[in-house]
Amino acid sequence: MRLGAVTALAVTCSLATPSPARAQIGSERYSAIVTEARSGNILIAASPDEQRYPASLTKMMTVYMAFEALRDGRSTLDSTIRVSSNAASMAPSRLGLTPGMSLTVEEAILALVTKSANDAAAALGEHLGGGSEERFAQMMTLKARALGMTRTTFRNASGLPDPDQTTTARDMALLGRRLMQDFPERYAFFSTPHFVFRGRTHWNHNRLLQEYEGADGIKTGYVNDSGFNLVASAQRDGVRLIAAVFGGQTGRERDRHMMALLDQGFSQMGVSPMARRNLPTMMASAHAASLAQARAGRRLLAASAPAPAARVAATSRPVLRLTAAPVRVQPAARPPLLRNVTTRAPRITARMEQGDAGGRASVAAPRSAKVAPIRPANAAPAPTTRHAKRAR
Repeated sequence: MRLGAVTALAVTCSLATPSPARAQIGSERYSAIVTEARSGNILIAASPDEQRYPASLTKMMTVYMAFEALRDGRSTLDSTIRVSSNAASMAPSRLGLTPGMSLTVEEAILALVTKSANDAAAALGEHLGGGSEERFAQMMTLKARALGMTRTTFRNASGLPDPDQTTTARDMALLGRRLMQDFPERYAFFSTPHFVFRGRTHWNHNRLLQEYEGADGIKTGYVNDSGFNLVASAQRDGVRLIAAVFGGQTGRERDRHMMALLDQGFSQMGVSPMARRNLPTMMASAHAASLAQARAGRRLLAASAPAPAARVAATSRPVLRLTAAPVRVQPAARPPLLRNVTTRAPRITARMEQGDAGGRASVAAPRSAKVAPIRPANAAPAPTTRHAKRAR
């Protein structure tokens, strides 16, 4: 089905009837998708297959790999991770790890899902990758292919800038869905409001957990060339949606746009809207068009699979009744996204990830990989220049 055109509008959010989702994206970095979690049916999409930089959404796959290691008995939550000089040198956002320090696998996972700590991500990647973050990134890419994420390539465990580390909104929504389906007993990690490490409290960057009724995950992200990204999951009246948004100009704008998308998705599924929690008026400028129905009549399916673990929701969930039929998406023409910017100085300016509103920091430029990267047989040679981005 064809996507609607992107329009420049300003709207206010209505609580009675969900308005079409909009956001002040303002550039070719924007893409979005909303899916029904049980079936994977697409409810809303805008450029869902265009390449984007995942930023800290990368940590979703790092956590997936950790959950898999826990399931297979290759690690435990109490397993000790030794922090290397490489991990300790990561750019912000950081947990403040130093070389020789140790933390547990559980602490590393909590640092990723709340603080989005890059040093903890690198340390966890090295732990699971036999001492090499680059090798772990190859493992991540292979796992992405196995999950059906055909347009995603990982180069590190954190999402720090790398011109070859790309993904799509569709792939990230799929990863969010697989995290929930494959590890229902651990998915509640993503709804952790905060955790304490060495006496310091680190709060979750995902504001939807406090502001959107039914939200219980999953991950924020930011680098200069991606804008503000978010994969979110929410459940209402037995219907669960998973959505991905790329390209917000600010964290607040991205959050408001995501909430409008979820409202629109729930409305399509017949779920009544709810009042927002302390949410100001929403300003907008790019319309994310919903997809037309693939067929004139809707097919009603009865789902009877068990609900996710009790940590995700305190009450039992009714059986889902699905009304959205699968649709095929015709991607829009690809805009010029992957910009090569030569870095002449040995250090570049980065933005710290502090709840989407951090300050400035000077960080080392990305290092070249020591392990041969995984590439498709027909892939073009990797660019030799680097991106001037901000760490997210």
